[in-house]
Amino acid sequence: MRSFYLPPFHLLHVGLILLGLLMVHPPYLLAEDEFAKHEMSFKNFLTCELTRTNAANHFKGKAFKITMIDLFDIQRESDMVIINGTVLCTVEEDSHVLYVALGVETIMEKEQVTYYTVRNTDFSILATELMKFPYKERCPWSRYWVDTD
Repeated sequence: MRSFYLPPFHLLHVGLILLGLLMVHPPYLLAEDEFAKHEMSFKNFLTCELTRTNAANHFKGKAFKITMIDLFDIQRESDMVIINGTVLCTVEEDSHVLYVALGVETIMEKEQVTYYTVRNTDFSILATELMKFPYKERCPWSRYWVDTD
């Protein structure tokens, strides 16, 4: 049976290569980081916006509680990031699902929601259609949102 021997110089070389690979972020890790950042910003934005408006257009003034927010798609069209997701709310013992699409653009090196729409049924949307629903920033697009209540 043959034994495996690696000279110390080769061990050092292999170790340096492995260390270099760990220090460099591979593209898939960057994509995961970007998704996590968008997911947190999406949740914070929707919590702020639905609370701010009391979801009056959706629940006709009835008390509601957000039970889940789920981001399920991110697309990039030109300079806009289109984010789609759902919000599950409890309204007077009933569950309701809202489907959301919003457009995020970078303006003066700051990401902002520029387009926003909510519907009661699932839908897909392109940037040209989303542009029919402009949003004047009232709730920030930030992964760190502090609830002051």
